[in-house]
Amino acid sequence: MSAIQNSTLGFEKIFVVGLPSRTDRRDGMILQAALSEIEVNFVDGVPGNTVVDKAIPKTSEHDRLHDGAIGSLILEDDVDWDIRIRKQLHDFALSAQTLTQPLPDGPATYADPTYPRPVENSPEVVPDIPFDYLPATVAPKTSPYGDDWDLLWIGHCGMHFPFRDNKSIPKARIIRSNDVTVAPKKNLWTFNIPFTLKETYPEHTRAYHHAQEGVCTLGYAISQRGARKLLHEVALKDVSDAYDILLRFFCEGAKGRKPHNCLTTQPALFHHHRPAGPNSAMSDIGNHGDGFREVSMTDMVRWSVRLNADALLEGRTDFVDQYPDDK
Repeated sequence: MSAIQNSTLGFEKIFVVGLPSRTDRRDGMILQAALSEIEVNFVDGVPGNTVVDKAIPKTSEHDRLHDGAIGSLILEDDVDWDIRIRKQLHDFALSAQTLTQPLPDGPATYADPTYPRPVENSPEVVPDIPFDYLPATVAPKTSPYGDDWDLLWIGHCGMHFPFRDNKSIPKARIIRSNDVTVAPKKNLWTFNIPFTLKETYPEHTRAYHHAQEGVCTLGYAISQRGARKLLHEVALKDVSDAYDILLRFFCEGAKGRKPHNCLTTQPALFHHHRPAGPNSAMSDIGNHGDGFREVSMTDMVRWSVRLNADALLEGRTDFVDQYPDDK
């Protein structure tokens, strides 16, 4: 677990993807990474309209990043994270191990009775596993996040808990109560409705589980095994949808793909930072209107690194909480 404290958060490398023309985003990421003592490598994004048609499998554009992203964390260039990101990832790693590592009783026994795949007589609902009482598991050998994962989808705009009737995705949920890094419910939002985490669980609850219908690829990690499978299942097959939808197919085993081990957390750990200025600067692929944002903010991140840059540069610890409980 100590590897999570290093400059790449326990991964081999951290890649940041963005258009080279967006020097504003690159400068912001360089400062943010330095303030977090994180080492990042920039990868130049390519506008879709410049991709040669013959390089596109069958129908649409596809991502070539994973040729050089073995065992790495991949971030979009406009994300932000909490000052306590290493503690968050430490807890995520413990939960990932519980979801995928064998119990000491034997190589085929797991805390989740529906892992690695539900079978005909598997339960549709599995009791929640309290984070404070995680069972002992076999120590991982290859990664602090476990030995048996393909993708960690830890930056997103929404995620469902595994559906009861899905026969491909394990069902267990690890529930952490009173997580001080989780914003109050009134500040949480998602593209995925119903928002079960918000509607069912108490304030400041964090959940860890297998991914279902993720939206946005703000941040995700791929194992060496997962990178090879992703190239095979996504880059070299019919690219008919946006990239986050293709990751859904990859994780869930849809549209001719096999299911893979994809883990996630709600709320996500990496979120969009929205700087003060014209709304039109928010995206290079979507229309965010002609309005103007007066104050910089980051979605659902309490102790934002970007918004606490002054304090971090000056060595202070009086951090600004974007989403305090008393407001």
